[in-house]
Amino acid sequence: MFRKMASSLIALVVGMLMATSVMAVDGPVLVFGGTSGTGLGAVQNLRAMDVPVTVFVRPTSNLSDLEGLGVKTVVGNALNAEDVDQAFKSDDFKIVISSLGGRRGERRPDLVGNLNITAAAKANEVRRVIQVSSMGVGTTREPPGEGANFMAEVLYIKTLAEDDLIYSNLDYTIIRPGGLRRGEATGTGVFEDYEHRGSIDRQELGRMIVTILDDQSTHKRILYAWDPTLPAGEE
Repeated sequence: MFRKMASSLIALVVGMLMATSVMAVDGPVLVFGGTSGTGLGAVQNLRAMDVPVTVFVRPTSNLSDLEGLGVKTVVGNALNAEDVDQAFKSDDFKIVISSLGGRRGERRPDLVGNLNITAAAKANEVRRVIQVSSMGVGTTREPPGEGANFMAEVLYIKTLAEDDLIYSNLDYTIIRPGGLRRGEATGTGVFEDYEHRGSIDRQELGRMIVTILDDQSTHKRILYAWDPTLPAGEE
């Protein structure tokens, strides 16, 4: 417990040091996938800026890394459209961040969860949606055939989720990161307009998301994120 609290405090301090280049955010932010990894990194950086944050969590979510950050939580299932809609109605949100993902062997929220988020954003007039996707998405829109590997299926459903957001007419930004690593924020990640087979730490990606929260130059764009100081590949 102490180690996790210390890690959260360190990340909060790092966020405060790195937040000077971030544009002001007008209103609270709703985060899906904010209990760990990239989403948690975004939450920590937002709270370092004193931005109000609500994190959508599952009943079984481990909330220990959110302790002491001063966030609100809404409990529900991203696969349930009504739960997602109620989360949007819990405050006057201006921006929503989705870093939904899943594990092997469980029903992944990458598609249905993100479809529910996009629909709820439209219904509740929340125009700004940032969706974390994956490198390799968009290369094909053909369903994977029988016997396809795990990643082929993941990339296909993420492609469908991206397409739904793109055609929603919302002010979206889709982020396709390189190989995700488990390190801390480095301050050296970059956004590009083309795919790069690099890698990036999840905490660094979370920090970078916050820098474009209300940056109109990133609206209706797909950005690729990677860190030129790191070797390629995932951890």
